[in-house]
Amino acid sequence: MQRLRIKEWAKIRETSVEIAEAIFELADNDEVKAQQIWDEGSDEVLPLAFSKTDADRLYWGEETIERKNV
Repeated sequence: MQRLRIKEWAKIRETSVEIAEAIFELADNDEVKAQQIWDEGSDEVLPLAFSKTDADRLYWGEETIERKNV
């Protein structure tokens, strides 16, 4: 999936792009698997997402995740 489509996917879900990128990486760019990971969560997503940014907070839908809690 192209980066632009991942950005759109993240925007629709009100989720940080870094989290969306991590989800798609773990899902091997399979959108069905990505949606499942987004819905159910995965312990692997947040460390991978924070490794892609210097931000201290990322958003997963309505939830704010702080780096210090990962």
